[in-house]
Amino acid sequence: MSRIGVLVVDDSVVVRRMVSEALSADPALEVLGTAPNGQVALNKLDQLAPDCVVLDIDMPVMDGLETLRRIRISRPHLPVVMFSTLTERGASATLDALALGASDYLPKPANVTNAPEAIAVVQAQLAPKIVALCGRPFAPRLAPATAGEAVAAPAASSQGRVDVVVIGASTGGPGALETILPALPADLPVPVLVVQHMPPMFTRLMAQRLDKHCALDVREATHGSVIQPGQVLIAPGDRHLTIARREVHVYVKLTADPPENFCRPAVDPLFRSAAEVYGPGTLALVLTGMGNDGRRGSAAVYSRHGRVIAQDAATSTVWGMPGAVVGAGLADRVLPLDQMADVLLAAVADGRSDFRPPAPRPARPLAAGGQP
Repeated sequence: MSRIGVLVVDDSVVVRRMVSEALSADPALEVLGTAPNGQVALNKLDQLAPDCVVLDIDMPVMDGLETLRRIRISRPHLPVVMFSTLTERGASATLDALALGASDYLPKPANVTNAPEAIAVVQAQLAPKIVALCGRPFAPRLAPATAGEAVAAPAASSQGRVDVVVIGASTGGPGALETILPALPADLPVPVLVVQHMPPMFTRLMAQRLDKHCALDVREATHGSVIQPGQVLIAPGDRHLTIARREVHVYVKLTADPPENFCRPAVDPLFRSAAEVYGPGTLALVLTGMGNDGRRGSAAVYSRHGRVIAQDAATSTVWGMPGAVVGAGLADRVLPLDQMADVLLAAVADGRSDFRPPAPRPARPLAAGGQP
């Protein structure tokens, strides 16, 4: 199988060299060339025909956002990974890039004291993203249970009342959330809890961004707060979001427990706690993302007779997380992204005489390449 060709775009000679060395060490990847700014990168696209572009944001002549806009006009499905500084300005610009159609992002290594360490960090984090985004064929693999952990067997799910919606997402998730959450009405009678794999600061800015476009109240979750209907709570970066019941109230419990599936926040702790608190009233959505985070949590939801909906492969940026759930036989339904909000609303309305969801919207046809 031919290697994946990558174009590295960054105004820093040191960064271009570091990223090139890190990616070239992976046998699945080949660095076809580099560029110091977006204008040079655009001129090299036809010449090099890369399978993926690694793109800095702050550059002279043409910055990353303008470069991305132009790439999306001529090559709407070319994978682009933003490589930005871990600052508030960099995080905000990265979210802008994701809204413009960037496939994924990676903050540049921070607090790294030497070049070999930085190269190792980039190789470990960036190379798998590129391989996943470039669509090498794979079969969803189920991660084995860790010592002492039992994965619940699926049970027949119910179609009863929904009391909470929990959502897990990773690669491509911000765009998916921007499709689903703004379609939910302000009078939604249940809370929505979200885990999106993101570092601190990114999650806060994403919550603020979503809040501006949603009828629901969207905010980053805070420890000890009581969850309310009509509210969307997003797990803060570097903290697991779980919930617990205290008498008649259910409240947020943020933890610094060890990462699960190499992630913190991780989807599995949220799904497990929701299944424990709400049982059959849990509706779980597993959206686009790398890896298999959410698979064990979905097993917990299913074993308590809750419902699990997985995003389909055609509309997923990476069909890792939802593919693992489908491969394990845990998904009640597998849906394209643009049908998820309507199905969610119909499920929440079932058994409630006081809530009528908006009329379903007509499904949009998929463009070439399977993206909505």
